[in-house]
Amino acid sequence: MPLKLKLKPGERVLIAGALITNGDAPTHFYIQNKVPLLREKDIMTEKDAKTYCEKVYFVIQLMYFSPQNIKELHQLYWKYVKALVKASPSMIDLIGRISENILVEKYYDALKLTRELIEYEQKLINHAKEST
Repeated sequence: MPLKLKLKPGERVLIAGALITNGDAPTHFYIQNKVPLLREKDIMTEKDAKTYCEKVYFVIQLMYFSPQNIKELHQLYWKYVKALVKASPSMIDLIGRISENILVEKYYDALKLTRELIEYEQKLINHAKEST
């Protein structure tokens, strides 16, 4: 079954590594085959990846779109994960679920879980700020 994509005017989408920007009118189109796809709201740039959880998201995003560099990306991923678990052991269950998806190449699912990780990280940061 094809994926129906609706884009708002000016909205961007990354499809199989190509950044596409919609024109002035809403657009509907169908993706007939399975390709990596992220909407603008889900795309993270390297400069926007400031925290470790955001860096994990960025690396998984690269895995999703650049499987030719998978070995180096896995090494970077595990480097960030080790630092996260050391800093916040309470993240280990969620990181485990993310890692399971990565190991079976379900990068989009890993990205969705990593968004939860980023939200959890933000709660921890906010709690730490309130405590001081």
